[in-house]
Amino acid sequence: MKIQKVGVIGCGLMGSGIAQTCAQAGYTTIVREISQPLLDKGTTRIYGAWEKMASKEKITKAQLTENRDRLHGTLNIEDLADCDIVIEAVLENMEEKLRLFPALDHILKPEALLLTNTSSLNITQMGAVTRRADKICGLHFFNPAPVMKLVEVVKTISTSEETIETVKQFAVSLGKTPVLAKDTAGFIVNFLLIPYLLAAIRMLENGAATREDIDTAMKLGCGYPMGPFTLLDYVGLDTTLWAAEAIYEEYKDPLYAPSPLLRRMVQSGQYGRKSGKGFYDYK
Repeated sequence: MKIQKVGVIGCGLMGSGIAQTCAQAGYTTIVREISQPLLDKGTTRIYGAWEKMASKEKITKAQLTENRDRLHGTLNIEDLADCDIVIEAVLENMEEKLRLFPALDHILKPEALLLTNTSSLNITQMGAVTRRADKICGLHFFNPAPVMKLVEVVKTISTSEETIETVKQFAVSLGKTPVLAKDTAGFIVNFLLIPYLLAAIRMLENGAATREDIDTAMKLGCGYPMGPFTLLDYVGLDTTLWAAEAIYEEYKDPLYAPSPLLRRMVQSGQYGRKSGKGFYDYK
């Protein structure tokens, strides 16, 4: 299957990054949001990234113009009807995704692939509410999507080998390195990462060390590019909580049980960098 036109559902932090990645890789890209202010905010973020790249001579002025010409924003889901691939990047909420997938299934042409950027939710369940379960899989990008080289291609028990091969080739065309994972909660990265992050929060809760010293210890002692609290703020505490809850729901392993501090911070709107405050203050 030749991919020419890509749709992205959601133009938030991840959706805009995915749309930017697809457009600058040469694909006609349509990104859909539910309101004009959200769409404007996302596309402004993308245009700003390209202008910054041009100012640093990472792309030419001509490439900047070409990228902008390939990107189209819309509020109408019907405008994705002739896309070859659609990537869903809305909130990590299963109810929302289960409403969205049948609507997309009805609109898209029969051969189109429907992918989800979920970091931990059950993709098999999403496919089950459509008539194209064999054409549904995960394509999990990492933040920031235009920069991070890894994507997780997630295969459900219904996904066809043809779909997986097409998606892997598509990922490579975006300049990414795909790894294949089964549709189990957390996939590869979050299954291993979440216990580490939650353990750091418990250390802080228990007074074993300060957040600064824990971050410094993991950077200098393990060679990590950033410590767990800096990473939590970067990923988003709400995103981390959703992922932890999803994995805990599947395995009931205490390692994945979210700590009270994490829950309280999310409840108070302290999500990290995107809200201006998390374990550190960014205001």
